Order: sequence, then C-alpha cells, then structure tokens
Amino acid sequence: MCPPTYFGVVYAINPWMDPGRPVDVDRALAQWQGLREAYERGGHTVHVVDPVPGLPDMVYAANGGLVIGGRALAARFRYEQRWAESPAYERWFAAAARAGVLGPGGESVGQATEIDEGEGDLLLAGRYLLAGTGFRTTPAGHAEVAARLRLDAQGISLVPLELVDPRYYHLDTALAVLDDGALEDSCHAPLVAYLPDAFSPASRETLRTLFPDAILATPDDAAAFGLNAVSDGRHVYLNAAATAFAHTLRGHGFAPVPIEIDELIKGGGAVKCCTLTLRPHAPGRPT
Repeated sequence: MCPPTYFGVVYAINPWMDPGRPVDVDRALAQWQGLREAYERGGHTVHVVDPVPGLPDMVYAANGGLVIGGRALAARFRYEQRWAESPAYERWFAAAARAGVLGPGGESVGQATEIDEGEGDLLLAGRYLLAGTGFRTTPAGHAEVAARLRLDAQGISLVPLELVDPRYYHLDTALAVLDDGALEDSCHAPLVAYLPDAFSPASRETLRTLFPDAILATPDDAAAFGLNAVSDGRHVYLNAAATAFAHTLRGHGFAPVPIEIDELIKGGGAVKCCTLTLRPHAPGRPT
C-alpha cells in the first residue's frame, strides 16, 4: 500500500475524476489508515511504499505492478500523468526482493515495455490470470506479462477479458476474486463476482464457462465500487457504501468488512485499487 500523502484530483483520466471537486487529503489519509488497520486486524501484513511528490494517483498501489511466484513486474501506464509511478514501484520491488519480501529467490524483472497497469487489469483466480483490456492494459501487455512472469512454467493460463463500459476502465472495478480455490487442500473452483454488462458478449461467455457459480453483481453494486474489493477467502474488504453487495456476500458465507473510502473514490478507485497483493509462491502452494 502507498499512503495518499500527495493525493489529489488534478486531472481527469477516468469518468470518476473531476478536478473541480474538492479533495480532503487529511480525510483520505485517515481512510487509507483505516483500511491498513483493518488488514492488520485480520492478520495480514502490510508493506508500505513511500509516496512521491507530484504523483497524486500513487495511492492506487494495485496499478503499480504484478507479483506472482516471487517475480515482480512493474507497470507501464497508458497516461503520461502516471508514467513516473512505474520506476517508483520498480525500485520498491527491487528493494523488496533484496529484503526477502518476495520470498526465496524472489526478484524484480523490471518495468513492462507494453501498456500494462498491473493488478488493475490482472487478477489471479486459481490458475487463471484474468487479464482485462479495452481501456488501459493492451493485448501486447498481456503477452509480455505471460512471458516475463513465466506463467506457463507456473501452470497459469492467461484469460483475456474485454471491458466495454468506460466507468469500469480497469478489470478490478468490474470483477472481484472472492475465493481463489488455489491452496493444495482446496476442493473447489475459484469463486468470482462480476458485472456482466461491463464485458463484451464474448468475454461474458468466457466468464460463464470458467465460473458457472459466479456471483452476478448489479449495476448498483458496481457503481458503489463494491467489486473493487479484496478477499482473503473469508473476509471481504469493500467500500462501506456497497451495502447491497455486502448483503449478497453474507448470503454466500463471506464476512464483509466495510471500509469508509469515499474520499479516495474521487480518483476512481476504492479498496482493491489501494492494495497490491504480493505472491511469493506460485498458485497451489500456501503463502
């Protein structure tokens, strides 16, 4: 996670951003701290990336890269306003690898050369890497991720998914992985929730085929950033305003953890956008 020390909405690169709408940085910091403390109460370890002046969107750490099997690839952003975040996250990954944070043999493999916005568009669900495209990350970016993170060697299949609604410009705003089904003692398939209308017809069919038991979110769930959530397989950390989706999750046996995060939503991201998951092992091994 990266604190929103320099957070602001000073440009508009997604439909949620309005530079004319005031931002309360102190409130954003308090909400970010609330999310961090919620993770820590849940037994999770939070590593903090130092924010950089002049990079107001750096708080959305999910976009900074992808780590699978201890290999870290820093993002390459579509919009110039975020380009300088890539080297900042690359430096953090390199330091984390040296410190052993990425696991035995963990390494940073540098920055992407193709457009690739990290976990914003790349979500691991068991042995599938769900890969969004349409607005930010490109198909060439998908291919680069597969090659540089050695997905084949890790038994991971990349699944392209086309996004068609500009409000859901990253995959993590339209789909949440709730239970990755990846641990060795697991006997079930991954469980996801998604908004069907955010995807092209072909991608909806792909999702129906791969995840027949998926939770189908409503437009209101998605508009409340309910799908921009982080799950540990039991607890689902999500925007406190997504009350209907929280009710749905309870009905499926999950324990929602509501997080007040409306100040950070002004930049177009909520809980998941603020969270990059570090995976020191390949899928199928406990972490």
